Amino acid sequence: MKGKLFLSLIVFSFVLGVAFFDFSGDAANLSFEQRFLALGGKKDEGVSGAYSFDKAHSFIGFRVKHMGLIEVPGYFRDFTGTVNYDAKDVTKSSVEFTAKIASVDTGAAGRNTHLQKPEFFDAEKYPDMTFKSTKIEKKGKQWMMTGNLTIRDVTKSVTFPFDIVGFIVGERGTRMGITGETMINRRDFGVNYDSKLPNGTASVSDEIKVTLQIEANMAAAKPTQPTE
Repeated sequence: MKGKLFLSLIVFSFVLGVAFFDFSGDAANLSFEQRFLALGGKKDEGVSGAYSFDKAHSFIGFRVKHMGLIEVPGYFRDFTGTVNYDAKDVTKSSVEFTAKIASVDTGAAGRNTHLQKPEFFDAEKYPDMTFKSTKIEKKGKQWMMTGNLTIRDVTKSVTFPFDIVGFIVGERGTRMGITGETMINRRDFGVNYDSKLPNGTASVSDEIKVTLQIEANMAAAKPTQPTE
């Protein structure tokens, strides 16, 4: 009797151990996305509506070559934006945003202050940088977004090649991701700071790489209250 009980305990422990380690291994290997889906979220091809930029998970930034050597990055901490997305016809969608110049951050306090001076952004006189799309189209497999970019009260048409990364739909609403990048010439916008090394190399390049990494949210519709 004792022998059968002992054998049963061994078999039970083995089965329990296999189940535990299989489950733990799977859980450890699940990505955040897989865990999200397991908890009731789902991926979707897109939901039409107005999406607000999620500042905590978005990036409006730039990179500029310093002394012809390396690219120095910067970004704006304070901004708002909206994606008006049309799931049935993406070309009817639109994007707009405003970034506060005084929030520029390059990781160096002295440089941040200098960028707000008149020889650069002149933040006191021109506190905002704005963008408003005018056309969205697809060329081959690449989406293109053209719009009016305004810096220092100078407005120029610029085009961003961009990608719609995807959508996640959950109980609290829908989240979408968009990435884009383009090049602009700072002098086109009146940023004419001109300092050169003895060999003639510009200390700050004219060409600026502008980067958008946008995560935007659309809150779930509130359930309608039953009428009495």
